[in-house]
Amino acid sequence: MDIVIAQNLIKDYNGLRAVNNINFAIHQGECFGFLGPNGAGKTTVMRTISCFMPPTAGTVTVFGMDVTVSPSDIKSRLGIMPQEENLDPDLSVTENLVVYARYFDIRKKDSLRSVRELLEFVELQDKADAKIDQLSGGMKHRLLLARSLVNNPEILILDEPTTGLDPHSRRAVWDKLNRLKFQNTTLLLTTHYMEEAEKLCDRVAIMDSGTIVTIDSPANLMALHGGNLEGVYLKLTGRSLAD
Repeated sequence: MDIVIAQNLIKDYNGLRAVNNINFAIHQGECFGFLGPNGAGKTTVMRTISCFMPPTAGTVTVFGMDVTVSPSDIKSRLGIMPQEENLDPDLSVTENLVVYARYFDIRKKDSLRSVRELLEFVELQDKADAKIDQLSGGMKHRLLLARSLVNNPEILILDEPTTGLDPHSRRAVWDKLNRLKFQNTTLLLTTHYMEEAEKLCDRVAIMDSGTIVTIDSPANLMALHGGNLEGVYLKLTGRSLAD
């Protein structure tokens, strides 16, 4: 079943075309990655799926609903883990999750029960009463992941979820995301880390200059073009991810 469908998607900014007539479909329960350098259009696509940015032309449907027609219904079923840390420093770890749950009309007594479970899931139960400035960078990322799950989303959107993390913390986040995928949560991922895409993604869309160059599984792409996934990107686009 296709849970997200984009048809002839175009997005313009101030006369510049950020996304240029792309098509893709994301299957329920898979991890789908958008790969490419800054400016390739990855984040624009994710913001369109998240109903934060309407298309200039074309259509995007999520759960069978148009993002321009039913944004509230779609957002209620999404979880979003942002690239930038935006936790409330004046609140404790638990309070950050409980307050966020209110946006989804979840009662405090219900959210407290689920918050305990989420903190155990991300292994922060010992930090439940800590303030945000008492957490390490890796802990903050895990708390952002927990926050994105307070409404039990069917789709989890992750924009560069492990940027800036050390290898141990990055792998800890990967483990949690793989567990979510096993539970049939659909994951949408942007990343600069090709190892991350290889470990997590069932399929990837390689993007360059607002277009999709190809969509396939990392294994198929590496078998077809040889080398690792970053080498595949270089071969298909003619430039490195650092460009």
